[in-house]
Amino acid sequence: MKNPKCSSGCTTIDRRSLLTRTAPACAAACLGLGRFPGLSALVNDPTAQEQHKFDVPEDISMSPRQSGQMMYRGMAELVRSLRSELGDTETVRLLNITSAEVGRQVGTRQSQASPNKDFQTFVQVFRPPNYAKALTHEVVEDSEKVFGLEVRECINHEVLRSIGLDGEIGHAIVCNMDYYWPPAFNPAFKMERTKTLMQGDDVCNHRYINTA
Repeated sequence: MKNPKCSSGCTTIDRRSLLTRTAPACAAACLGLGRFPGLSALVNDPTAQEQHKFDVPEDISMSPRQSGQMMYRGMAELVRSLRSELGDTETVRLLNITSAEVGRQVGTRQSQASPNKDFQTFVQVFRPPNYAKALTHEVVEDSEKVFGLEVRECINHEVLRSIGLDGEIGHAIVCNMDYYWPPAFNPAFKMERTKTLMQGDDVCNHRYINTA
C-alpha cells in the first residue's frame, strides 16, 4: 500500500502510549523537525543568557549517514521490540499515528515561522539546494498550483534499509509524515505520491498541490 493512514477511530491502548511517549525524541530528529532549516531556530533560542552544561552544543563532526545512523539507533530497537510483540500490521499502524503527528508539528511550526502562508512560500523549503546533504532531488513540475519533486536518493531510506527497517515499516516511520505536513501549513495544500524509494521504487514522486 502506498499511502497507509490510520483511521480517526483508532483506539488508545497502552502499547500506543509506549510508542508515542518513547519515539518522539527520535522521530522529531529523523522525520522532519530538523529537515526544515528555520525550525531549528524555534527550538534552540540563541538569546538565552545561560545554558546548563547539558545544553551546551559540542562541535562533533559527522557525515549525514553517521548522523542518521546515530539518530535511528534507539528507534530501531523500539521498532524491533514492537514487531516481535505486536506483529508488523499493528506496528505500522502505531508508527503511522506517531509520524502523522510529527508531520503536523513540522507544518505548524513552518507556518508559525512564515509571514506568508501562500503556496510558493511553502514549497520554497523543498527547492534544491535545500537538503542537498540528505537527498538527491530535482524539481520536475513548477506552477502556481503544483510543485513536483523527484527524489532519487534519500539518507533516511539508505540508513533504514541498512538496518532492515525499510519497506512498509520505513514508510510508516518516515514517509507517512509527508502527507500531514502541507495541510498543517495551509489547509488548502496537500501532497500526492505514488512511488517511494522506501517501498522499493526507483524514485519518490512528490506532488504538492494548492487546491484553493
